[in-house]
Amino acid sequence: MKNLILAFTFFTTIISGAAFSQTKRTPASLGREEYIEVEKNVRLHVTDLGEGQPIVLIHGWPLSDAMYEYQYADFIQKGFRVIGITLRGFGLSDKPAGKYNYDVFADDIKVVLDKLNIENATIGGFSMGGATVIHYVAKYNAAHVSKMALFGAAAPIWTKRADFNYGFWTKKDVDGLINLNNTNRPALFDTFGKIFPANENSVSPGLGAWLGTIQAQASPYAMAEGLKTLRDTDLRGDLKKITLPTLILHGKLDKICSYDLAEQMKAMLKNATLVPFEKSGHALFIEELEKFNTELLNFIKK
Repeated sequence: MKNLILAFTFFTTIISGAAFSQTKRTPASLGREEYIEVEKNVRLHVTDLGEGQPIVLIHGWPLSDAMYEYQYADFIQKGFRVIGITLRGFGLSDKPAGKYNYDVFADDIKVVLDKLNIENATIGGFSMGGATVIHYVAKYNAAHVSKMALFGAAAPIWTKRADFNYGFWTKKDVDGLINLNNTNRPALFDTFGKIFPANENSVSPGLGAWLGTIQAQASPYAMAEGLKTLRDTDLRGDLKKITLPTLILHGKLDKICSYDLAEQMKAMLKNATLVPFEKSGHALFIEELEKFNTELLNFIKK
């Protein structure tokens, strides 16, 4: 019995000592949340790295904030705090039923930036994320941000109209994409994979596979609803409200969001600079990575 008591005392001493050492441990993290609740039962994944002036990045359809891996690596080394927000339905964020439109996305971004107490940020968005950023800035009168950047943005309108004969896509084309999503999603991924870069050599097989793993995390339901938003939304009114300094980066060889869309955005914005990427398709953030990062950082520093 005596030996049993001694053994128990020794064991509890070790356990309590370990617990004590944990309470005294200096935290290794910066205390930032990786998941932020934007409404009941809906949490968004947020990459929040570095310290300094904030840069907020919104991904495109059907990717996630992980697409900005090579921007994070560069920007934090240059003294910036970079915040990538994954929209609901995509990546590691929650994937609820319900609405997936620019109003909902903008509301979610506002909650995240409110909770993080972000001020004087540059907010940038790629493709559908660019359209989301436009709506956020217009709806919330540029809350938390002082500059806007658009990368291959799906705006002012992604589909042709009687009064808007720009871009590649008709509403009927997008209906076909939605049907493909709902019947053979791998074929949809394959279709977009072929037209995502400028040509078959401008994105390496490794980078293409990396992007494939990101898009496969998206909810099929969110993908279909996102396509409906891309198909139906007209952001011309939003663009005309925005006075922020704006940088537009757009691939001249973009087969998803044609370059004439960038020209239309510049014409509607009051204070915009358009920088063409001569060698890029829709994947300008990796096709001309160095130029992309340099142009964005120069814009932020102005």
